[in-house]
Amino acid sequence: MSPSSRQIQSQAQQQVQTLSPQQILAVRLLELPAVELEDRIRAELLENPALEEVKGETQPDELLDTAADADNDKNEYDSLCDYSTEDDIPDYKLQENNRSREGLPEEIPFSEAVSFYETIREQLNESDLNEHQRELAEYLIGSLDDDGLLRKSLTSIEDELAIYVGINTTLPELEEILGVIQEFDPPGIGARSLQECLLIQIKRKKELDHDNKLLDIEQRIITDFYEEFTRKHWEKILKKLDIDDDVFEAAIADIVKLNPRPGASLGEAIGRNMQQIVPDFIIETYDDGNITISLNSRNTPELTLSSDFSEMLDEQSKNKTAQSKEGKEAYLFLKQKVDAAQGFIDAVRQRQNTLLVTMKAIIELQRPFFLDGDESLLRPMILKDVAERTGLDISTISRVSNSKYAQTNYGIYPLKYFFSDGYTTEDGEEMSVREIRRILKECIDSEDKKKPLTDDELAEILKEKGYPIARRTVAKYRQQLNIPVARLRK
Repeated sequence: MSPSSRQIQSQAQQQVQTLSPQQILAVRLLELPAVELEDRIRAELLENPALEEVKGETQPDELLDTAADADNDKNEYDSLCDYSTEDDIPDYKLQENNRSREGLPEEIPFSEAVSFYETIREQLNESDLNEHQRELAEYLIGSLDDDGLLRKSLTSIEDELAIYVGINTTLPELEEILGVIQEFDPPGIGARSLQECLLIQIKRKKELDHDNKLLDIEQRIITDFYEEFTRKHWEKILKKLDIDDDVFEAAIADIVKLNPRPGASLGEAIGRNMQQIVPDFIIETYDDGNITISLNSRNTPELTLSSDFSEMLDEQSKNKTAQSKEGKEAYLFLKQKVDAAQGFIDAVRQRQNTLLVTMKAIIELQRPFFLDGDESLLRPMILKDVAERTGLDISTISRVSNSKYAQTNYGIYPLKYFFSDGYTTEDGEEMSVREIRRILKECIDSEDKKKPLTDDELAEILKEKGYPIARRTVAKYRQQLNIPVARLRK
């Protein structure tokens, strides 16, 4: 046998974490915002007769308090810490209060832009995918950022699906499903980079206008000369393309009209319809510095086991040895339904506790903002910061912060609003990137519109103010603010 055809066998040990059905249920409920949770509970009540809604009970006015000195209770969760285990906690302590200290109106009067995720999922429902493919698509959609782009690598998503959701897939399969999502509207959704986002939009335009030669040039500019395009090296591109100046200028003008943030634009369009969203948290700040947190579970049914089913199961359990075949089948049916009902109740309870613990940590980390409502007081905070304070996994914090909203004294905010990267100034001061963007916007707002500031000039101004940021970083922040380049601001 030649060396090239020799077969070699090897063994390797590999640890694979598999989630139980109960853990998968808890994860999926955790991802749901308040309105979708209510729908999910209603569906479970219809499906499982062993699950019942508690009726006619008034919930006590009980709130989670965060004391003015948060350092004294970092390892406690206020009123929940009086109980040794989660099972000992009364349901009402995990439910939203009927009213705050001041009293809340029956309906929460607010309107806000609806997350684009719901609209994308509506398009997903019209796609011809099997159940497994749909689960992959749901996860990919949930991984999109607020701009509608996929910043995570497919390799990371493949690992997350296996570890946290118990779904095995492959990179080619994820590529295929992502391709389906990239066919959704608005064009550019699901792109993994700005370059891919622009190419998707150009491709969509070409599908509608096959004979438009200008689109071929635009596609080549973004495909072959993207780096030069981002640096505005027009002469280099023009020389390599060997086309007329007028055609080149028309192509560039067309490209800069493309949307670099398709998700954000969709959110703005939906927001104009003033559709109502429901906050998951109600946070109230008082003059004495006390901050209270409650879950907005006003329309969410409180659940309990059916006493009839429980009694029938107990009765069947006493006579298991002498049961007929039909009796054993009846016992198995009752036990399955009761176990499923109890598992669902536990998952809902776990979701509520996890939400409260996470929100409390966010408030502790961003306490100055919740006291004054001043955006500049928001400190740099990432998922890891909250995970370390709560002892929860980063993926859990991510699921809590995605598509969830908090009602505060100063307005309604998506939880993602409280997260941002940090930046250290020349003086060693740590500040939020959000604050850098604010300063950048002030510079642009006050510029001479006849001679707008270039990114290089903006970088120099920021450096003089104590923020030595590279020109490319300035360009990134400017794009995040949806501010065009200098020549388009005249």
